[in-house]
Amino acid sequence: MDRRKFLKTTGAALAVSGASATGLAHAGKTIKWKMVTTWPKNFPGLGTGANNLARLITEMSGGRLKVKVYGAKELVPAFEVFDAVSRGTAEMGHASAYYWKGKVPEAQFFSTMPFGMTANEMNGWIYYGGGRQLWDETYKPFGVIGRPAGNTGVQMGGWFNKEINSLADMKGLKMRIPGLGGEVLKRLGGTPVNLPGGELFTALTSGTIDATEWVGPYNDLAFGLYKAAKYYYYPGFHEPGTILEALINRKAFEALPKDLQAIVENACKVVNQDMLAEYSARNPGALEQLVNKHHVQLRAYPDDVLGQLRKVSAEVAAELAAQNKAAKKIYDSYVAFLDASKKYSRISDLAYLKARDAG
Repeated sequence: MDRRKFLKTTGAALAVSGASATGLAHAGKTIKWKMVTTWPKNFPGLGTGANNLARLITEMSGGRLKVKVYGAKELVPAFEVFDAVSRGTAEMGHASAYYWKGKVPEAQFFSTMPFGMTANEMNGWIYYGGGRQLWDETYKPFGVIGRPAGNTGVQMGGWFNKEINSLADMKGLKMRIPGLGGEVLKRLGGTPVNLPGGELFTALTSGTIDATEWVGPYNDLAFGLYKAAKYYYYPGFHEPGTILEALINRKAFEALPKDLQAIVENACKVVNQDMLAEYSARNPGALEQLVNKHHVQLRAYPDDVLGQLRKVSAEVAAELAAQNKAAKKIYDSYVAFLDASKKYSRISDLAYLKARDAG
């Protein structure tokens, strides 16, 4: 079964479970929604993930709810997506919550945390660990609903024009790195720069920035970042399981009949899993091309550098939690779930991977 049929068939099955047969059979008037994104139009993985979500909602609803996607700058600038959905300029958005840290600092917990949860752990926390309820509380004052609608898995550490052998190499470094990862870099003497994906290559080649992280081999190959820097570091300590969120205008959502609400909710779930599967499939081959065809120098962060990054990351997260009661509530829930996951993963995923790779 091809990918498009998989998305449509799986999503439709999920939607039916949450909607009445009568509601689905009813042919109401066509509703048209706009979706604005922080990604370049049709960009592999991220932009196409937004496209898949829009197409899936349209097809599952039999055309009753049609969603049109606008890439970054087509309708609004990349970093104005949240505001556009909040005020109703667009009914939906596709982005990641760390982009709104200036407006809603605690929203970063629903994106990714340095040395935090993996994609599967994030899904567990959001769907079954109380994360969704906290997310709803966080966005409610803005008239917005947030839902997982994609995940990149563990990202890469970034592209550099010099080797990172010690913490001294991080000082003075101008690096595109968003969210709390950027704050960690700042504490180590670097300068974090927040740029949308479409501007990274030019910024790196012109010297506006010295280094950049983006996502991983699949996306980084597509952006041609190997032409601008030769050292490619891992692991992506700053983004171990980044949620791509669907932003939904609350009034627009609540105005939908129940069956269309179920379709929107379940389409997000399908695309959330599909994007992670795509990155899992595409990254290995893309990395092979980067290393063997384009001669990229693959490097691991030194253990002592990772150790200090881990220490500073914990401090930054704790300081975010101390900003207000809402942040503390989310942080406590996040950390409790992460601690439980760590204990279990040591005897499940981690133990299995060690055993598998020992042969």
